[in-house]
Amino acid sequence: MNPEPDLSSYLNPPPLLVILSGLSGAGKDAVLAELRKDGPPLEIIVTMTTRALRPGERDGAPYHFISRDRFLAMRDAGEFLEWAEVYGNYYGNSRSEVRAALDAGKDVLLKVDVQGAATIKQLVPEAIAVFLATPTLAMLEARLRNRRTESSSDLALRLKTAARELEQLPRFDYVVMNDEGGIKQAAADVRAIITAEKGRIGRRRPTV
Repeated sequence: MNPEPDLSSYLNPPPLLVILSGLSGAGKDAVLAELRKDGPPLEIIVTMTTRALRPGERDGAPYHFISRDRFLAMRDAGEFLEWAEVYGNYYGNSRSEVRAALDAGKDVLLKVDVQGAATIKQLVPEAIAVFLATPTLAMLEARLRNRRTESSSDLALRLKTAARELEQLPRFDYVVMNDEGGIKQAAADVRAIITAEKGRIGRRRPTV
């Protein structure tokens, strides 16, 4: 009788580092809010930024809002896994927070822009990169207009940037479409990706 195979490594797979990126206005914050409601359990790292709070925002949701001087000091000390300047504001994710969560065996999710996603994939090839998009740029434009947080010039810049960001899709592992009213489905698609990746044979632990 053959011995029973050892399945311990499959029953306890290494933690995931998931990157959620995509077009500005595609609904990344809304998808994150939906993912927080129920499983799979995720350690969602809150990005630090120097941009001003918008109506209805508070520190910690959706960002940690810090001064430009503090951000630059952290950047110069190498405290960010990745950082970027986007539309005149700085954004970055704490390297120590990501490492601590992975060391604790937790699946980690980072929300970053396309530039940040490329940086993380280069540093951590094992990371799973998900691109959130709208089916058309016209839908994206309508959503940005409805937010009423950008001037006409800012809106034009974001749409021009979105067209360039779409060219980066081949660098990502998955694309998720957030169609009109489809936040719940988009979040479910991200969950399905995480479930599939947890069961993928031969996946290596991400090293931060």
